[in-house]
Amino acid sequence: MFTFVVRPKIEREVAPMPDAFEVNRRNALLLAAGGVAGTMAPRAAAAQGSTMEATSDTHPLAPGWRRFMIGDAEVTVILDGIRPGEGPFPTFGEDQSQETVGALMEENFLPAQRFANFFQPVVIRLGEELILVDTGMGANGRANGMGLLTQRMGAAGLKPGDVTLVVLTHLHGDHIGGLMEGGVPVFSNARYAVGRTEMEFWTSDDAKNGPRAENAKAVEATVVPLQDKTTLLGDGDEVVPGMTARAAFGHTPGMMAFEVSSAGERLFLMADTFSHFIVSFQRPDWQVRFDQDKTAAAETRRRFAGMLADAKVPLLGYHLPFPGLGYVERDGDAFRFVPETYQLLADG
Repeated sequence: MFTFVVRPKIEREVAPMPDAFEVNRRNALLLAAGGVAGTMAPRAAAAQGSTMEATSDTHPLAPGWRRFMIGDAEVTVILDGIRPGEGPFPTFGEDQSQETVGALMEENFLPAQRFANFFQPVVIRLGEELILVDTGMGANGRANGMGLLTQRMGAAGLKPGDVTLVVLTHLHGDHIGGLMEGGVPVFSNARYAVGRTEMEFWTSDDAKNGPRAENAKAVEATVVPLQDKTTLLGDGDEVVPGMTARAAFGHTPGMMAFEVSSAGERLFLMADTFSHFIVSFQRPDWQVRFDQDKTAAAETRRRFAGMLADAKVPLLGYHLPFPGLGYVERDGDAFRFVPETYQLLADG
């Protein structure tokens, strides 16, 4: 039978949305508290008789982490933080009008001009490896209630010093910000892996002297010092047994998705391929402001969405609503995101 965790009443209540989108701690927490999947115990937690989230957190209404199993691989999604604000236009649907994007939001029961963005690194225990995929905002995000990765790892029973491998999907600041703290590597015993094309771009003269120079400077400060411990990956390369790199170019020149396989089950870590759970799937061809090659990014979205839908394989999206876990279904010429509910729970 399934095992359920009963939460205190306050965590099940839905607070009314204020008329003005007040960007404060309480509203950010309530946005995070709405995930259905966060109310159920996953396989590992059920086996241990524990809950899936911290009992004490700086954001007490927000589930700080979620753990589940893919075959024999233990997967823990860490909520590094939430950024509420105006949107999703023009970040999503940059080539559309605000009215068109707003209408799509309202069709899907969302506010036309309000948006919450989630930041979610993932820790995978795979064989003898403890793998961290992306590192969140780090110290630079803490003034805004983000950069909570290591704190919430601790609440989930995970220590930075136990991480054996840090895998970077791409080198934007919200994915590499947690690598260093005070100029010292946070994951002191880890080795590192990143796409070869991605690393070559961000260390190139074009990146250092062009419109993305600030991000290139961050790469120089946080990623380059680790290069002696870094493996450069290509499409189809085995990262470790059970984890394979898949080219997902477009958002950045060399972004990688990662396929995790264990005991006949699979999971795709899709990074920023799908960054909005409505727009990215229902309008995959709409332009996204932060996609560097917008045509390639749209092609990547369609390619992976079609594969995931046909294979019925779950995915994790770094910016999707916590815990970013779900499935893709075809819907005419487009797709829909189907959040995970109890598909991955223990069945006995």
